[in-house]
Amino acid sequence: MALLRKINQVLVLLLVLMLYLILHSTLLKASSHHKISGHWKTLGGTAVKNVDHVIPVVICASEERTGAAMATINSIRSNTDANVLFYIVTLRDAVKHIRRYIEETKLKGINYKILEFNPMILKGKVKPDSSRPDLLHPLNFVRFYLPLLEVNHERVIYVDDDVIVQGDIQDLFNIKLKPQHAAAFATDCDLPSTHDMTTYMGFLDFRKQEVKDLGINPNDCSFNPGVFVADMHEWKKQKITKQLQKCMEDNFNFNIYSSAMAGGVATPPMLIVFHDKYTVLDPLWHVRHLGWSPDSGYPESFLQKAQLLHWNGPFKPWGYPAVHTERWEKWFIPDPSRRFSLMRPKSKNRRPIK
Repeated sequence: MALLRKINQVLVLLLVLMLYLILHSTLLKASSHHKISGHWKTLGGTAVKNVDHVIPVVICASEERTGAAMATINSIRSNTDANVLFYIVTLRDAVKHIRRYIEETKLKGINYKILEFNPMILKGKVKPDSSRPDLLHPLNFVRFYLPLLEVNHERVIYVDDDVIVQGDIQDLFNIKLKPQHAAAFATDCDLPSTHDMTTYMGFLDFRKQEVKDLGINPNDCSFNPGVFVADMHEWKKQKITKQLQKCMEDNFNFNIYSSAMAGGVATPPMLIVFHDKYTVLDPLWHVRHLGWSPDSGYPESFLQKAQLLHWNGPFKPWGYPAVHTERWEKWFIPDPSRRFSLMRPKSKNRRPIK
């Protein structure tokens, strides 16, 4: 009897152990599944009908640049009859500010969702760099994680917050992507350049063996990832997000690029992953370099034809000095909380921004 009791105790112990292992395995899988998606949090917005017939536009809005993002949104919604759904991605400190900016201004009627991004997803992937700390802002890397948005779409448009759209966003959304291309970008060689960084040479350190092993010609034209159209099926199929994270980890370990170079630390991973694997946008749908110089810009006749203007570079249109600020101010909406304001020279002849 004692022997049978001992055997029963052992069997019970083994059964408990098996149940524990099964439960642990189930929880581990669930944890793994939500490891990345848990870094997004939906914080309200508007109820959207006919999700299949919307144009999803992703834009980031940091606390210090909320007014810039609102100007971008205003330009998009004012120049189209399409049903646009704005995914406004931000950090926790800006959520209330964004909601008030929308609800107390002419933007009140837009379709939008506010998503909170947890920067902990970038741990071990981005090194501190003092040369241009603005390029290290966590929201600069949101574009890497597009498949993690709450609502699934076949196609998504991503735009930076220093952009003004003068054309109908529906035309950009409807461009034809080449087979097996996950995105469409504007190449840096398709416009008269206001700076020298138009090739991969300006973004990657070709002295490093890790860069040489990529097999990229340093004279190949680079592209600007501040505006692009993404095919989400191909993005997921090709595991683009995983590839981008691998690039960040390689840079963390081997310093293959840095923010001291032209594109900071958010552009090089995109250049590596999409090298020779992207559809080229019509250059008028991404007129760039407006923020590279406070003195030189484009002829007015050319700006009138441009569908989208991008003040990439350090001289932003809400700051001073900057070029073509009148085109940006046309879409600017004053901040109801007065936390975002324009930097402008004092002049008796200058009309106030209303």
